[in-house]
Amino acid sequence: MVELKTDQIKFRNVITKIVKYLQSPEAIVITGMRRTGKTTILNYFYQQIESENKLYLDLENPINRMYFEESNYEKIKISFEVLGLDFSQKSFVFLDEIQFVANLPSVVKYFIDHYRIKFFLTGSASFYLKNLFTESLSGRKVIFELFPLTFREFLIFKDSSLKIPDDSKKVTRSIFDTIVSLYKEYLTFCGFLGLVLKSNADEKKRALEEIFTSFFQMEVVHLGDFRKNDVIRDLILLLMQRVGTMLAVQKLSNELGVSRTTLNEHLSFLESTYFIKRVRPFSKGRDYEIRKAPKVYLCDSGLANHFAKLSPGTIFENSVFQNLITNGEVNYYQKKSCVEIDFILNKKVAYEVKMTPDESDVRRLKHLSQELGIEEFKIISGNYTSLENALYGFMI
Repeated sequence: MVELKTDQIKFRNVITKIVKYLQSPEAIVITGMRRTGKTTILNYFYQQIESENKLYLDLENPINRMYFEESNYEKIKISFEVLGLDFSQKSFVFLDEIQFVANLPSVVKYFIDHYRIKFFLTGSASFYLKNLFTESLSGRKVIFELFPLTFREFLIFKDSSLKIPDDSKKVTRSIFDTIVSLYKEYLTFCGFLGLVLKSNADEKKRALEEIFTSFFQMEVVHLGDFRKNDVIRDLILLLMQRVGTMLAVQKLSNELGVSRTTLNEHLSFLESTYFIKRVRPFSKGRDYEIRKAPKVYLCDSGLANHFAKLSPGTIFENSVFQNLITNGEVNYYQKKSCVEIDFILNKKVAYEVKMTPDESDVRRLKHLSQELGIEEFKIISGNYTSLENALYGFMI
């Protein structure tokens, strides 16, 4: 098995964001879906901290959870000292999988306030983190979301020497053909870190199966505590088939035989645990906009491709979304006539996704963008094109 290299890990987008807070007093919290590389990032920073006065605990191990069962937090301090931490010096504590310890936020708050410990924490469920961390660690944490690999990150972990051009005019047909062979692999299996290192398609497919099983068992069954796990399982399968479409909540609730309230709770859980993302409509208060219905996308196009067998165009659109979301807020825009813009990033840049775009697509996107007061707009093409205002999915 190929092992991860430190010089590869440091190029993940989230690393540069976290580095800015290494000297700050706040706890660094890394969250995201399972298998996106949170533990790898935690280990990376553990190795980067030059001090020997540091402690690493994996809380998935029941034995390590026992240290936090004391109601008297000074006894936890004693345990930390036995494990080698010196509280007379600057101390660093790394805790992996914090969702397994219910009282952890109050413990972290205590040690930040009384001993100025610098914490590095990972947790797989935003649902848990937001509920427990919002009040108890107010002003004492910085949360970083970790997503599956972008295509540029994917290339780094593939040990590829390819350099993605920053201008589509530099993408000749031969360069396109060279890059697209790897891009097709990315679209097919996408961005879970462990999959990149698998040597063949069968291993990657088995890994996707295992990732979904792990998500369902650890997040849905263990964390979600739903009365009917089969309902949320069926909802997941239905949502996979609806990637890129607007959510018809009433229709879904009828199909599943649950109330709208229950369905919305399930949707919120799946979004908060990073399995799906609901993309809200862009709005400037115009009467002809469709305001309420969000579109749904999956966290990873490899899962969508493996379990739902969607069209290449839908997989491509989901992958574009997956890469855009790492750069900020994503919305879509649609008029009552159904003319639409696929994605608007940070309310500033409009993107239309087409496998084979033409000039009419550019004109329509330009017109809609001007209506909204958006100056920058781009067509994202899946196939090679001579259009001047086009990008390729691998350039995002």
